[in-house]
Amino acid sequence: MDIAKLSFIRFSDLTIPRNTFSSSSEELNSYFYAQVSQDIKRRVTNCFVLIDPENQTIVGYYTLAASSISLKDLPVEKQKKLPRYPSVPVVRLGRLALDKRYIGKGLGRFLLVDAILRVVNADIAAYAIVVDAKDKNATAFYQKYGFLSYADNDKLLYYPLSYWK
Repeated sequence: MDIAKLSFIRFSDLTIPRNTFSSSSEELNSYFYAQVSQDIKRRVTNCFVLIDPENQTIVGYYTLAASSISLKDLPVEKQKKLPRYPSVPVVRLGRLALDKRYIGKGLGRFLLVDAILRVVNADIAAYAIVVDAKDKNATAFYQKYGFLSYADNDKLLYYPLSYWK
C-alpha cells in the first residue's frame, strides 16, 4: 500500500459507505455508523476520515472537539508554567479508529500525527490534546508518541502542544 495515495477528508465529504469500515472495537464502529453525523450537526465534534480513494475504502477516522481541563489536574511543574486560570483550553481527541485490514502498517500513527498537525495549525489556541485511553493498549500507544498521564489518572492522557514549537 502506498501511503502517499491515501487522503484525509472531512466526514461530510465521505462518499464511501460507512458500513464498509470495521475496526476491532464495536463501540467505535457503532459510533461511526450511527452517531458521528449527529454530533457533527450539533457542532460538538469534527470527524476526519482517512480513505484509500483508489480502492474506495475507509482506512480510519478520528474526532476532535474543543474542551478544557482543570489546571489542578496537571502535574505541579506544568501548572507553574501556565496562567492561574481554573481551567486550560485543550482539544479532545475523542475517538481514533483504524480498520482491521490496515492494522500493523503504521497508519494509527499516521492518523494521530494528522490530528496533532491539524490542531497545531488551527487558528485557535489550545494548551494540549487530551485523550481518554480506553485500555492498556491504547494507553501504551499514546504514551509511545509522547502523551503524558494526568496527575491522578493514567488513562487520561495529554500531549502538550508546546512540543511543536
